[in-house]
Formats: sequence, structure tokens, C-alpha cells
Amino acid sequence: MGAFHAYDIRGVYNKDFDKNTAYKVGFFIPRLLPCKFVVVGRDVRKSSDEIFEYLAKGITDAGVDVWDIGLATTPLVYFSTVFFKADASVQITASHNPPEYNGMKISRTKAIPVGGDSGLKDLEKLVEENEVVPVSADRKGKIIKKEIYDEYVAFQKRFLPDLSDMNISIDCSNGMSSLFVHRIFGDGKNIHYINDTLDGNFPNHEPNPLEEKNCAQIKAAVLENKSDCGIIYDGDADRVIFIDSKGRFMQPDFTTSVIGDYYLEKEKGSIYVDVRTSRSTTEYLAKHGATEVIIWKVGHAFAKNMIREKGCIFGGELAGHYYFRDFNNCDSGILASLLVLQTTVKMKKEGKSLAQFMDDLVKYANSGETNFKLEEKDACIKEIYDTFTSQNPDKVMDCDGYRIEFADWWFSVRKSNTEPFLRLIVEAKTPELLDEKFGLLKAIIAKYK
Repeated sequence: MGAFHAYDIRGVYNKDFDKNTAYKVGFFIPRLLPCKFVVVGRDVRKSSDEIFEYLAKGITDAGVDVWDIGLATTPLVYFSTVFFKADASVQITASHNPPEYNGMKISRTKAIPVGGDSGLKDLEKLVEENEVVPVSADRKGKIIKKEIYDEYVAFQKRFLPDLSDMNISIDCSNGMSSLFVHRIFGDGKNIHYINDTLDGNFPNHEPNPLEEKNCAQIKAAVLENKSDCGIIYDGDADRVIFIDSKGRFMQPDFTTSVIGDYYLEKEKGSIYVDVRTSRSTTEYLAKHGATEVIIWKVGHAFAKNMIREKGCIFGGELAGHYYFRDFNNCDSGILASLLVLQTTVKMKKEGKSLAQFMDDLVKYANSGETNFKLEEKDACIKEIYDTFTSQNPDKVMDCDGYRIEFADWWFSVRKSNTEPFLRLIVEAKTPELLDEKFGLLKAIIAKYK
């Protein structure tokens, strides 16, 4: 089934999945995750109400209650799963995808994600192969409204620094962060909001801030407002991207260093980063007290499990996801922004800007992640692997594709788990070396287009 992926259920609604899929997912969730109720939230996409209707019908036809928390960020659903001690939860969202997409993110007890290797494949099999037999009318579950906003805002505000001397610009992308930003950051003259009304059509730009073209408005706002920091959330507010005080896009793995600065000043511990992370960041974290920098697979299901297993303080990914022990090992765009602001406030008191921090941090030339649409991804990766492992690399990491490291450069190549792309990132000591190595890799990839 096309909508079932490594991390969630997602696709173009009424093409990759429909209301009948939603109904069956709801019906079989209690079989996969035995529970008395399922917490369900949803984003503002036009199809979310219909998906909720049929998902809830499936859950109640299985004899289980739905605890409806209404419109929600994905992190709010994680928070609610723990707060209500739920054994199952669903957020209806397609995260950063365009408006015609939708999907479902499923979690179990303690907001542990249900991914492809931890139950989602089993759920797909149940949906595809099993007959739906609703319980009798007297045993059907109920839909129960639950209020959780106040508790969630109170939790987030625990991490809010004093912003009285700060100037901040915030772009909500017309997504779910609009529910909470005014309540958390306030409405002072030094806080500038754009695209902060809920609109499932995302009229101003796609809700994917990782694509720099979608950051044009927030970059302009930072420069116009002379802001110390710009913040832009994705559609469901589990991801966040930052703009420095010069109006420059901050590569998300570099932002991991900023959050690391906040935590490592308080305690030493291990930190998770994904396989695409810059040496500028891994070296910074190690230098500033990380007991171990754990490089691992991309994706929230892998990240949360690794952070839990290793007891990491927090983790960061190139996609703009940041995971926190303080938040049940889950990701939260708003919490990440509060912690970046903690460091930014501290730096400003010391006479240093976020832009200066970035200038000091970045030691290598980095390509950023480049996507190549390929039919023969496996064959291409094999040729890349064979070519470069024959050149005596310092390290070869076989997790989520390959990260192959040499003394003065490295690269990561992997297949997307959610899109038909081969993803490549290259980093080197000099721009000239970067161009050379990137060109070699592109030449191999070009054979398979």
C-alpha cells in the first residue's frame, strides 16, 4: 500500500489512501496496540476532518474510545499521549507536504513511535488482509472531547527565556504552530509574526522550511525588523528552521550546535545526530563536553529509540527535527526554538550575535542535501560504495545508506524513505575539494538517471 512508509502513513489523499483506509487503520489500531482509548489530534488540512471522522468510526467500531484533542501540533499529540497515559495515539497530518497530502503518525505508550520496523508493517498487513467485523452497538466506543492546550502551553513556557531585550521574527507557515505562538512568545512590539493564521491551503508558501525558497518571507522579515533571530515552523510544528541575524538560512545540523550550547553548559552527556551531520557540529559538540556524539539513522522512529536507549540529552537532524529528553525523547519545533533563544539571549548579553556564532562554527565547505530522482537507486548506491570503499576510507558507516569518511572530506548517500529520491550530501575542508568530490559522485549518479 503506497501510503505506508518507514515513519508514518502519508500520501496524496484520495490517491494513495482514502477514508476507507483511515477507517481500517482506526479499526485495527487497538489490535496492534491494545488500549481502552486512542488520543487523536489533527492538523488544519482540508481533508483532516474527513480522515478524523472515518478514523474515529473505525476506532469506536473496534469497541475503543476516541479522546479527541481537536486541532493539534504533532508535538501536542506526543505530549497528550504521555499526559493522559495513553497506550495509543494518532496525529492526522502530512507534516511539511503540500496541501493535497495527508497522513497519520501513530504512537504507543510514552509516545514511542510506531514505525515500519516497530508495528507499522504489521498494521499495514492487518488493513490489507483482515476483515472488519464491528462490535455490537452496545459495545461501541465513544468520542470524548479533551482539553489539553493550557497544560501544553505551561510546559513550553518553562523553557521561555526573558525576551525583553530581544527582537524576533516568526513565520508559522499558516500551520499548526499558529495555535500556540502568541500564547508562548507573547505579543510585544519586539515579536513579529507572519503567516500566523491557520489555513490548510498554505497560501503564502509550502509548509516546508527546509526548502530555502519557502524562507524568503522570514528572511526579509528578519532584515526589515532588524531581528536577532528568525524562526519558521513546518506545517505540523514538529520541525523548525532558523534565520540568523544577517538574514541567512541556518543549516539545521548547525543549529544542533546552538542547542548543544544550552544543554552542555548545564550537564555533560551523549547527543544523537543523524548520518548527514556536519563535522562542524560533531566537533563542536565533542569540544564543548558531549561525552559521545552518536551518529545514527535518519527519521523520528530511529532517533527516538536511539535517544531512549542511550540516554541522550537531546538529538538533532538535518531535516530540522530536534528531540529532547525533557520532552519524552520526542521532537518539538517550539521547544527547539525556545532553547535556541536561550542561547541567543545569552550570546547577546556577551555582545555576540547568532550570525557571529555561525561564522565561528562552520569550518568546512558543505553541499547541503541534494536530491536526485532515480529509478535504479540500489544499483547506483552499490557503484558509489564499491568505488569509494576501494580508496581506503577512514570510516564506513552502514546505516541508512552509507556515510564514507576520509581525512579531509566525507559524503552520505541514502534512499529517501518517503519520496522517490536518492539523497547526497558532501563536505570537504575547502570549496575546491568539495567541487571535485561532488563532481565525481554526480558523474556516477548521472549514469542511472
